[in-house]
Amino acid sequence: MRISLMLLSLMISATSLFSQPMFYVIDIKEEINASSAKRLSKGLAEASEMKADWVIIQLNTYGGAVDAADSMRTALLNFHIPVIAFINNQAASAGALISIACDSIYMRKGGSIGAATVVNQTGEVMPDKYQSFMRAMMRATAEVNGRDPKIAEAMVDPSIYIEGIIDSNKVLSFTPEEAMLNGYCEGIAANTQEVAKIIAGSDDFILNVQKLSFMDKILLFFLTPVVQGLLLMLIIGGIYFELQSPGIGFPSAAAVFAAVLYFSPLYLEGLAENWEIIIFVLGILLVLTEIFVIPGFGVAGVSGIVLIVTGLAFAMIDNKLFYFEGKFDFIVLIKPVSIVMLSTFLSLISSIYLAGKFFKTSRLPGVSLPTELKDSEGFVGVEIHYHHLVGKTAVVKTDMRPSGKIDIDGSWYEATMDMGMANKGDSVIVTRFEAGRLYCERLTQ
Repeated sequence: MRISLMLLSLMISATSLFSQPMFYVIDIKEEINASSAKRLSKGLAEASEMKADWVIIQLNTYGGAVDAADSMRTALLNFHIPVIAFINNQAASAGALISIACDSIYMRKGGSIGAATVVNQTGEVMPDKYQSFMRAMMRATAEVNGRDPKIAEAMVDPSIYIEGIIDSNKVLSFTPEEAMLNGYCEGIAANTQEVAKIIAGSDDFILNVQKLSFMDKILLFFLTPVVQGLLLMLIIGGIYFELQSPGIGFPSAAAVFAAVLYFSPLYLEGLAENWEIIIFVLGILLVLTEIFVIPGFGVAGVSGIVLIVTGLAFAMIDNKLFYFEGKFDFIVLIKPVSIVMLSTFLSLISSIYLAGKFFKTSRLPGVSLPTELKDSEGFVGVEIHYHHLVGKTAVVKTDMRPSGKIDIDGSWYEATMDMGMANKGDSVIVTRFEAGRLYCERLTQ
């Protein structure tokens, strides 16, 4: 460990001669993601401002995004105030990495730490390239804090054999007792108060728990993967509905509003950079060009969609994490690209379904006119009120060769001779009305 437990106790004892030792508690009890990283960053900054003597991170997580975990690990390793990890049940995967990055680890009875193998969204183990990335991070973090790096690697790689510790071809996890025996836990406690009491050596201490402002809660809310996925669905759905209707309307407004809510928190947190927003906007412009300028759907539309997806995915990622040991690594792309692609798929399916409901048809909207005009409801393509003229006598007003004008009771109508022709002034009789036209025959003299 960077600072031994005995040395830490001596420091606290010396400090307590002048004032009560202060502990600052940060709760991380969810999936590790950008929201968790933001919570930790704010907590560390506030602890520093308050001149806290210790920071306690209360952990209960099954893991999460590797990029967010690496960002949190780096922040902890570089922090100037001693940090204690209190594992309040589970610290698996990314949670194990964060725990090892702390100066001291305390665990609740019945808890566990380990199982840091990298998996994809469906829980399948990723190829060795990704495991190598995680092994290196775990090993380096353990070395910094004076812990056995081989044990840290065994939490990732099931092929690592450590005599007396792991030999079962399974990834390593420790119970509190096992962790204490192997230098991965300094003690067992029931809660953060008990941890503080052990460190302080008495009940005379101050325990401050992180309190988030309303704006902080809103920002963290929009950084959670579920909310980001919903915003992505709204963006894609708005674009889809706009493709189905002419002009700029509510779907465009909804897509723009969702895009602002999506990019703003990421930009404020330094994840989304200018170029990512620019290519997203460029993608939108290309799609609009395809809609309003270029007929059909071709290169501009496809390019626009590719740029939109790229901008949305890369905005979730801290670009500094692309490089590991001088090499470009794609591991950080897995989760954001998966979120974007899954959200896009669900959005398109939902949009097609909702569009069908709105237009009262099961056909794909936009392929055909969804409104059906029925004869029984009075929708016909020709005038139908001339049937009453059949059998009436008319006077020819223009020569009919064979069509012309006739006068019936002072009103003029278009008409056609059934046979032959008629001259102006002749008398004719209307014999039938068909396809919107009157047909006549000459009256015999």
